[in-house]
Amino acid sequence: MTLNLRLTAALCVALSLCALLAVPGNFPGLSGEARLTLAVFALATCAWIGTPIDDTYIALGAGLALTATGVISSETLFGTLGDQTVWLLICAFVLAAAVARTGLAGRAAAFLVGGARTVRQLVHLTTAALVVTAFAVPATSGRAALALPVFLALAKALADRRRLVVMLALLFPTVILLSAVATLIGAGAHLITASVLWEATGERIGFTQWLLLGLPLAVVSSHLAAEVVLLTTTGRTDRKGPVRITAEQIQEHSDQPVTGPWSSAETRCALLLGTVVVLWCSEPLHRVSPAVVALIGAVVASSPALGTVRLKEALKTVPWPLLLFMAATMAMGVALAESGAAKWLVSGLPKGVTPAVFLTVVVVISTVAHLVLQSRSARSSVLVPLVVAAAAVAGVNPVAAALASTAAAGFCHTLPASAKPVALFADIPGLPTYTPRDLLRLSAVLAPLTAALVLLFALAVWPLLGVPVLKS
Repeated sequence: MTLNLRLTAALCVALSLCALLAVPGNFPGLSGEARLTLAVFALATCAWIGTPIDDTYIALGAGLALTATGVISSETLFGTLGDQTVWLLICAFVLAAAVARTGLAGRAAAFLVGGARTVRQLVHLTTAALVVTAFAVPATSGRAALALPVFLALAKALADRRRLVVMLALLFPTVILLSAVATLIGAGAHLITASVLWEATGERIGFTQWLLLGLPLAVVSSHLAAEVVLLTTTGRTDRKGPVRITAEQIQEHSDQPVTGPWSSAETRCALLLGTVVVLWCSEPLHRVSPAVVALIGAVVASSPALGTVRLKEALKTVPWPLLLFMAATMAMGVALAESGAAKWLVSGLPKGVTPAVFLTVVVVISTVAHLVLQSRSARSSVLVPLVVAAAAVAGVNPVAAALASTAAAGFCHTLPASAKPVALFADIPGLPTYTPRDLLRLSAVLAPLTAALVLLFALAVWPLLGVPVLKS
């Protein structure tokens, strides 16, 4: 579908919905504030889908429209910028800048990948290393940028085995996207989900609880995806023969030493990062907010005496448009809940739907949503408020439903434009990489597998970890 056709279709749909909402006789029982909220929500969603306008600009416009019409107060709109999830992400990016400056990532890559002797070992060691980066670098695009030099080193070492290079080019973004669910800071969509749950239900998912629920899913889905990538991209002859990746080959693409004694900066940064992660994971013991822990870590990481990066330089790495987008969409979620719009949208759901059927529908819709909404955060902004409201009607635990939707939305591998990491590794000058056909072949197998895995966790695993399927 061309851009002009998409724009025309989106505009027609949005204006039609707004016209229907503007007629007082339509939709009895829907308040004026709810009508305004639904109109703004429909316009924003259609703009995200059908226009090239920046997602953040659309979200800010929607938040401003809701404030100007009195649906939400200005305190609500601007207060979202002070939400602790926003501060958590800011400080996490400062910590990530400190880690990137020291070169710890290169050392970790040389240590892990250098132990591979077969193609399958290389694939799963690389996968394990990429999963670990979810604790050090927030957002999938940042992790993709950090992992690119490691991929370049591997590609050079395997230059005479073209299909293996293509396989690795596909493996990196696949694992980066699926392993993001491991931590609360893995993607901006996770913070939006946590905020929506807090506003709608009063339940706050902390770093520790998300880690307990998300890390097992991230590990299983990442290694399952690694096998799928290996089997769909390479043949048996490609996988034969030994693999030998040396530290010297990785060093060629790193500005910092990857072997030898650690520098004092590397030691300080590793200790700081380890301390922050331990404090995040032990939140139930000390009751200190993850945002406060992250802020302490960011202050130490950028301090003149102990830090490894200047605060001014670290703040330049923070994706401010993403933060503004999150704040604006949080305000939209508040408007949907408080105006009664979300409740009205799901009031017509059929009665008697079993929890398994409800979660199946949620997971399937969330899995395919990337074909319509390319932004992961936008998908959660649209889907999660509706999923939480619908869960209450279906008698399903809203936490389980929201987590299942967010985890399923992490699959976005069908097209090069579906996610930034996929686009980054799809076009690397001078190296063979994957084609749209490779992505489609992978998606045909991986999409149903990941959807089934998320559903399995929601129905069987998460209840064992304290998140029941049924609403209590």
